[in-house]
Parts: sequence; structure tokens; C-alpha cells
Amino acid sequence: MEKLIIKGGIPLNGEIKISGAKNAALPILAASLLSKSPIQIGNIPHLQDVTTIVSLLGQMGVRITLDERSGIEVDSSHLESFQAPYELVRTMRASILVLGPLLSRFGKAEVSLPGGCAIGTRPVDQHLKGLQAMGAEIQIENGYIRAKAKKLYGATIVMDLVTVTGTENIMMAGTIAKGQTIIHNAAREPEVEDLANFLNILGAKIKGAGTATITIDGIDELGGGTYSVLPDRIETGTYLAAAIITRGKIKLKNSRPDLLESVLLKLEETGAIIDTGLDWIALDMQHQRPRAVNISTAPYPAFPTDMQAQMMAVNAVAYGTGIITETVFENRFMHVQELQRMGATISLKGNTAISTGCDQLHGAPVMATDLRASASLVLAGLAAKGETIINRIYHIDRGYECIEEKLAQLGAQIQRIP
Repeated sequence: MEKLIIKGGIPLNGEIKISGAKNAALPILAASLLSKSPIQIGNIPHLQDVTTIVSLLGQMGVRITLDERSGIEVDSSHLESFQAPYELVRTMRASILVLGPLLSRFGKAEVSLPGGCAIGTRPVDQHLKGLQAMGAEIQIENGYIRAKAKKLYGATIVMDLVTVTGTENIMMAGTIAKGQTIIHNAAREPEVEDLANFLNILGAKIKGAGTATITIDGIDELGGGTYSVLPDRIETGTYLAAAIITRGKIKLKNSRPDLLESVLLKLEETGAIIDTGLDWIALDMQHQRPRAVNISTAPYPAFPTDMQAQMMAVNAVAYGTGIITETVFENRFMHVQELQRMGATISLKGNTAISTGCDQLHGAPVMATDLRASASLVLAGLAAKGETIINRIYHIDRGYECIEEKLAQLGAQIQRIP
């Protein structure tokens, strides 16, 4: 099993390019099942999760052509299977996103209950409730969701809680359902809006994406088109946090500052000097130690849960005491124990982590427990004295494209070993 070895204490410096957003690419690839026409999708990140969903689509009979410039052509005109098997779904929760498109276009779907990171329960009941309101018959048997419907019909759906993938599944199903679908308490994340923009390129009639109410007027069928995935805001935030924790100076190209307003405000509270343009962000710590910040995670546009672990690493070496409250997932503090192994002073009280910054973390062997926990350990390793060995890095390959290569471009001493 591969590992990352980091020799810390080097301020990051330089420029890198941000990849396409994993959490936008996955639903967009799933949505390609809705169309009979070829679709070209650009700015696709090279990630394990993308490989998984491409394999899943290929197993169903989707014809996929890759190019060398992060592009994919998808042709779903000749599907042979309507099943998402456990062997693929178990590694990636986003596989549930094929349920809505399969059911809406073909009237049947068999999808294994999903797996992924062990950061919380994340039930799929909101997906199923919405599809049932649209006329689907759903049974859960032997670990599989088995759904069928002669035709889906538009419905007014009120989400009991904000769910990104639930919103996306219902929105995709509604594009070629009969009549109008309205989703209340919809997720407002930029990735939801990006999916809507993609579907509208193919001919869908979706309004309100990015707000709490989304309206979809169903049409008979979608066509083809060309689309480019938006930049990854969490990858962007992670590299900015890496510059802060190492007291460095970096510039990130192919980014979208407008997607990161809550994150940038918190990063400025650490003492970072931040400058932005239309598609770039520059950050300079001027070799200063960061100040601790208080954070409470919540759905977009509030501070994202996917940046919580990275900011905990920053607080571990910052001046003062920082309080982080996690409100989205109930089991997302598994990185705390590993940071403590490196010398961090963190105490847990329920869903709150209280961190008092220390002058210096120390390198140690640590183990990644989920995707963003992996990123926090990389950041801690970059700041620590001595050598840090990060085990189980398959988690990080699910969400960060060539992380060791990008960090090396910024001057970090990091390498991947078998």
C-alpha cells in the first residue's frame, strides 16, 4: 500500500493550477445517462473517484473516450445494464447519483446501497422519498435499491434536510419527467448549480439552481453538447491552507474566488494577505505564524465541512485557541487523534474541537481515515519538524489530483513510495 513521506518546515512558494471539481464531475458524468447523444465534458480531474464512476458507466454499456487534455466523450445511446453493483459502489458514495437518471430515462434501476468515507451515516432516504413522490416504486432488498416506474411525473418535493446528492438526484430525474418538479430546501452548493448549467446546455429547463428552490420543467429528451467542469473549491482551499500553515506565498490559477467567500474570510482572519482576480487567488503569509480561528461548519454558502480538517491542522500551529464546531457530519473528527500524535493540543467535547496552537508539530507515522482527514495530515506534515509518513493514502487519491506533484512544484519535500 502506497505512502506519502514528507520532510516538513519548508514555506511553500510558487504557482500551481487547480483541477476540475470532483463533486461537480461525478454528478455530471452520472447525468450523461439521461441523453442518447454524445457529450463532451472538459476539465475532468484525474482522480480515483472519477475512475470508479467511469468504470461503472462503462460496465453499463456507456461508450467513453478519453483525451489527453482532461476531457471525456460520453455516449449513452446503447446501455446494456441498469445495475450499479456493490463491487464498485462500495468505494464511492456518489455512485448513488446514477439512480435518478436510470429511473427517469429507462424506468428501472438497481443500485447498491453506497459506501465511501466513514465520516457519518449520510442516509439516502431523501433520494428515495423524492423519487417515490414522482411515481417510483422502490424496494430495498439484500443491500440493493431496486426501483421502477413506467414514467416519472413532476412533483413538489420538500427536503427534510439539505442534501447535495439528494438534490442532484431529484433534479436529474426531473429533467425528462412529465410535468414540473419543484425542490424546496434544495442544496445551494456551486456543484449543484454546475450540474444544472450542464443539463441546461443539453436542453433541460432548470431554474433556481444555487438557491433553496429549484424548478425543473420536464422535456421529452436531452440532446448532446460540450461543457467544462468548474474548478475545485475544496482543492483550492486546501492549498491556501497549506500556504498558511507553512508561512508561505502562493498563487493558484484556474480557480474561482467567488465560490470560496466564507473560506477566504476565515483565511484572512489567520493573518493571510489575499488578493484575487477573476480566475486566480494569491496568498502571502509574509513568513508569519497564523492566528487561531473559530469555525462552525454548515451547508453552502457557510463554511464547508470539507475544509474543517484542514483548518484544524492550521489551528494546531497557530497563536491562541481555536474552536471548531462540526454540524454536518457526526463522525468527522477522526483526524484529531492523528494530529495529537504529531504534538497537537486538541480536546473534543461532542461536536466541538478546541485547539491550542503549539510552536512546532513533530513528524510521526500517521494513518489517513478519510479524504479530508488525509489532507489535514499532509498539511500538518508540511509544517512539522522532521519526517511524517502518511499511510492509507488511497483516501487522498479520491479527491486530490497529483497532490505530491503539485506540492513539489511549490517547493515541498514530499514523495510517494510503495
